[in-house]
Amino acid sequence: MRALLFDIDGTLIHTGGAGARALDRAFKYMFGIDRAMEEINPHGKTDPEIVREIFVRKLNRQPDPSEMRLALFFYVYFLKHEVDYSLKFRVLPGVKRLLRELKSRNGFLPGLATGNVRHGARVKLSRPGLWSYFLFGGFGSDSENRVKILKKAVERAEELSGATVKPIVIGDTPRDVLAAHSAGIPVLAVATSRYSREDLKRAGADYILEDLSNLSEVLEIFESY
Repeated sequence: MRALLFDIDGTLIHTGGAGARALDRAFKYMFGIDRAMEEINPHGKTDPEIVREIFVRKLNRQPDPSEMRLALFFYVYFLKHEVDYSLKFRVLPGVKRLLRELKSRNGFLPGLATGNVRHGARVKLSRPGLWSYFLFGGFGSDSENRVKILKKAVERAEELSGATVKPIVIGDTPRDVLAAHSAGIPVLAVATSRYSREDLKRAGADYILEDLSNLSEVLEIFESY
Protein backbone atom coordinates (compact mmCIF):
# COMPACT_ATOMS: atom_id res chain seq x y z
CA MET A 1 0.00 0.00 0.00
CA ARG A 2 1.39 3.38 -1.03
CA ALA A 3 0.71 6.36 1.23
CA LEU A 4 0.70 9.60 -0.74
CA LEU A 5 1.52 12.50 1.58
CA PHE A 6 0.42 15.74 -0.06
CA ASP A 7 1.43 19.20 1.04
CA ILE A 8 -1.35 21.79 0.57
CA ASP A 9 -0.18 25.35 -0.13
CA GLY A 10 1.69 25.61 -3.40
CA THR A 11 1.18 21.90 -4.13
CA LEU A 12 -2.60 21.45 -4.30
CA ILE A 13 -3.86 25.02 -4.16
CA HIS A 14 -2.92 28.69 -4.04
CA THR A 15 -5.13 30.64 -1.63
CA GLY A 16 -4.23 34.04 -3.06
CA GLY A 17 -2.66 35.14 0.22
CA ALA A 18 -5.60 34.16 2.43
CA GLY A 19 -3.39 32.65 5.12
CA ALA A 20 -1.18 35.71 5.45
CA ARG A 21 -4.21 38.01 5.62
CA ALA A 22 -5.78 35.82 8.31
CA LEU A 23 -2.60 35.98 10.40
CA ASP A 24 -2.45 39.75 9.95
CA ARG A 25 -6.02 39.98 11.24
CA ALA A 26 -5.35 37.64 14.16
CA PHE A 27 -2.39 39.65 15.41
CA LYS A 28 -4.16 42.93 14.80
CA TYR A 29 -7.08 41.68 16.90
CA MET A 30 -4.90 40.26 19.68
CA PHE A 31 -2.09 42.81 19.91
CA GLY A 32 -2.95 45.77 17.67
CA ILE A 33 -0.05 44.90 15.33
CA ASP A 34 -0.36 46.00 11.70
CA ARG A 35 1.02 43.81 8.87
CA ALA A 36 2.26 41.04 11.13
CA MET A 37 3.30 38.92 8.13
CA GLU A 38 5.39 41.66 6.55
CA GLU A 39 8.90 40.37 5.72
CA ILE A 40 8.04 36.83 6.91
CA ASN A 41 8.46 34.01 4.41
CA PRO A 42 5.87 31.28 5.21
CA HIS A 43 6.86 28.85 2.46
CA GLY A 44 7.50 25.37 3.79
CA LYS A 45 6.96 26.41 7.43
CA THR A 46 4.35 25.06 9.82
CA ASP A 47 1.60 27.32 11.15
CA PRO A 48 3.07 27.19 14.69
CA GLU A 49 6.52 28.08 13.30
CA ILE A 50 5.07 31.10 11.51
CA VAL A 51 3.16 32.26 14.60
CA ARG A 52 6.29 31.87 16.71
CA GLU A 53 8.30 33.90 14.18
CA ILE A 54 5.73 36.70 14.31
CA PHE A 55 6.00 36.82 18.12
CA VAL A 56 9.79 36.99 17.96
CA ARG A 57 9.98 39.56 15.17
CA LYS A 58 7.07 41.81 16.14
CA LEU A 59 6.84 41.37 19.92
CA ASN A 60 10.48 40.49 20.65
CA ARG A 61 9.60 37.45 22.71
CA GLN A 62 8.50 33.84 22.57
CA PRO A 63 4.77 33.06 22.94
CA ASP A 64 3.63 31.05 25.92
CA PRO A 65 1.54 27.93 25.12
CA SER A 66 -1.79 29.67 25.77
CA GLU A 67 -0.87 32.54 23.43
CA MET A 68 0.14 30.06 20.74
CA ARG A 69 -3.20 28.27 21.01
CA LEU A 70 -5.13 31.56 20.99
CA ALA A 71 -3.23 32.96 18.00
CA LEU A 72 -3.90 29.78 15.99
CA PHE A 73 -7.56 29.85 17.05
CA PHE A 74 -8.04 33.40 15.77
CA TYR A 75 -6.02 32.62 12.65
CA VAL A 76 -8.43 29.82 11.71
CA TYR A 77 -11.41 32.00 12.67
CA PHE A 78 -10.34 34.72 10.21
CA LEU A 79 -9.08 32.20 7.64
CA LYS A 80 -12.59 31.01 6.74
CA HIS A 81 -13.61 34.48 5.56
CA GLU A 82 -10.32 35.11 3.78
CA VAL A 83 -10.46 31.80 1.89
CA ASP A 84 -14.13 32.13 0.97
CA TYR A 85 -13.62 35.62 -0.47
CA SER A 86 -10.13 35.27 -1.95
CA LEU A 87 -10.31 36.41 -5.56
CA LYS A 88 -7.05 34.68 -6.50
CA PHE A 89 -7.81 31.31 -4.91
CA ARG A 90 -7.17 28.46 -7.35
CA VAL A 91 -6.64 24.73 -7.53
CA LEU A 92 -3.34 23.91 -9.23
CA PRO A 93 -3.13 22.12 -12.58
CA GLY A 94 -4.02 18.44 -12.62
CA VAL A 95 -4.94 18.20 -8.95
CA LYS A 96 -8.66 17.45 -9.25
CA ARG A 97 -8.17 14.92 -12.03
CA LEU A 98 -5.40 13.17 -10.10
CA LEU A 99 -7.43 12.93 -6.89
CA ARG A 100 -10.44 11.55 -8.75
CA GLU A 101 -8.22 8.93 -10.38
CA LEU A 102 -6.61 7.92 -7.10
CA LYS A 103 -10.02 7.49 -5.51
CA SER A 104 -10.93 4.93 -8.18
CA ARG A 105 -7.74 2.87 -7.79
CA ASN A 106 -6.68 0.27 -5.24
CA GLY A 107 -3.27 0.37 -3.62
CA PHE A 108 -3.12 4.11 -2.90
CA LEU A 109 -3.90 5.98 0.31
CA PRO A 110 -4.13 9.73 -0.40
CA GLY A 111 -3.31 11.72 2.70
CA LEU A 112 -1.97 15.06 3.86
CA ALA A 113 1.36 16.01 5.42
CA THR A 114 1.11 19.74 5.93
CA GLY A 115 2.26 22.54 8.18
CA ASN A 116 -1.33 23.73 8.32
CA VAL A 117 -3.19 23.05 11.55
CA ARG A 118 -5.95 20.54 10.85
CA HIS A 119 -8.84 23.01 11.01
CA GLY A 120 -6.98 25.41 8.71
CA ALA A 121 -6.29 22.61 6.23
CA ARG A 122 -9.97 21.73 6.21
CA VAL A 123 -10.97 25.35 5.58
CA LYS A 124 -8.57 25.67 2.65
CA LEU A 125 -9.49 22.36 0.98
CA SER A 126 -13.24 22.59 1.57
CA ARG A 127 -13.72 25.58 -0.73
CA PRO A 128 -12.80 23.60 -3.89
CA GLY A 129 -14.30 20.34 -2.55
CA LEU A 130 -10.96 18.56 -2.03
CA TRP A 131 -11.08 17.77 1.69
CA SER A 132 -13.06 14.53 1.28
CA TYR A 133 -10.40 12.98 -0.97
CA PHE A 134 -7.93 12.65 1.90
CA LEU A 135 -8.26 9.72 4.26
CA PHE A 136 -5.73 10.74 6.92
CA GLY A 137 -3.04 13.30 7.59
CA GLY A 138 -0.29 14.81 9.67
CA PHE A 139 -0.79 18.48 10.55
CA GLY A 140 0.80 21.51 12.14
CA SER A 141 -1.54 20.87 15.08
CA ASP A 142 0.32 17.59 15.68
CA SER A 143 3.74 19.21 15.89
CA GLU A 144 5.69 22.33 15.01
CA ASN A 145 8.32 20.07 13.43
CA ARG A 146 7.76 18.87 9.85
CA VAL A 147 9.60 15.59 10.36
CA LYS A 148 7.34 14.71 13.27
CA ILE A 149 4.32 15.67 11.15
CA LEU A 150 5.44 13.25 8.44
CA LYS A 151 5.97 10.45 10.94
CA LYS A 152 2.50 11.05 12.39
CA ALA A 153 1.00 10.90 8.89
CA VAL A 154 2.71 7.57 8.21
CA GLU A 155 1.54 6.24 11.58
CA ARG A 156 -2.06 7.16 10.75
CA ALA A 157 -1.78 5.63 7.28
CA GLU A 158 -0.65 2.35 8.82
CA GLU A 159 -3.45 2.45 11.37
CA LEU A 160 -5.91 2.99 8.53
CA SER A 161 -4.54 0.27 6.27
CA GLY A 162 -3.66 -2.22 8.97
CA ALA A 163 -0.31 -2.82 7.29
CA THR A 164 3.07 -1.25 6.61
CA VAL A 165 2.89 1.47 3.94
CA LYS A 166 5.36 2.91 1.43
CA PRO A 167 5.12 6.69 1.80
CA ILE A 168 6.03 9.39 -0.67
CA VAL A 169 5.81 13.14 -0.07
CA ILE A 170 4.37 15.45 -2.73
CA GLY A 171 5.52 19.00 -2.05
CA ASP A 172 6.75 22.23 -3.60
CA THR A 173 9.52 23.63 -1.38
CA PRO A 174 13.06 22.69 -0.42
CA ARG A 175 11.82 22.45 3.17
CA ASP A 176 9.39 19.72 2.09
CA VAL A 177 12.27 17.82 0.51
CA LEU A 178 14.63 18.18 3.47
CA ALA A 179 11.98 17.15 6.01
CA ALA A 180 10.95 14.12 3.95
CA HIS A 181 14.53 12.94 3.56
CA SER A 182 15.12 13.43 7.29
CA ALA A 183 12.19 11.06 7.81
CA GLY A 184 13.56 8.63 5.23
CA ILE A 185 10.79 9.31 2.70
CA PRO A 186 11.20 10.00 -1.05
CA VAL A 187 9.80 13.17 -2.57
CA LEU A 188 7.96 14.13 -5.72
CA ALA A 189 8.51 17.89 -5.94
CA VAL A 190 6.43 20.18 -8.15
CA ALA A 191 7.58 23.61 -9.34
CA THR A 192 4.19 25.19 -8.74
CA SER A 193 5.15 27.93 -6.30
CA ARG A 194 8.12 30.25 -5.90
CA TYR A 195 10.74 27.49 -6.23
CA SER A 196 12.06 26.39 -9.61
CA ARG A 197 12.96 22.92 -10.78
CA GLU A 198 16.60 23.86 -10.20
CA ASP A 199 15.88 24.88 -6.60
CA LEU A 200 14.13 21.57 -5.97
CA LYS A 201 16.90 19.61 -7.64
CA ARG A 202 19.51 21.30 -5.44
CA ALA A 203 17.43 20.36 -2.41
CA GLY A 204 17.66 16.71 -3.51
CA ALA A 205 14.11 15.93 -4.66
CA ASP A 206 13.84 12.35 -5.96
CA TYR A 207 11.37 13.27 -8.70
CA ILE A 208 10.59 16.72 -10.11
CA LEU A 209 7.65 17.78 -12.28
CA GLU A 210 6.45 21.17 -13.47
CA ASP A 211 3.03 20.37 -11.99
CA LEU A 212 0.62 17.45 -11.55
CA SER A 213 -1.17 17.83 -14.88
CA ASN A 214 0.42 14.84 -16.66
CA LEU A 215 -1.65 12.10 -15.07
CA SER A 216 0.18 9.14 -16.59
CA GLU A 217 3.58 10.54 -15.57
CA VAL A 218 2.45 11.15 -11.99
CA LEU A 219 0.91 7.68 -11.68
CA GLU A 220 4.05 6.10 -13.11
CA ILE A 221 6.07 7.74 -10.32
CA PHE A 222 3.57 6.63 -7.68
CA GLU A 223 3.67 3.06 -8.95
CA SER A 224 7.46 2.81 -9.26
CA TYR A 225 9.08 4.39 -6.20
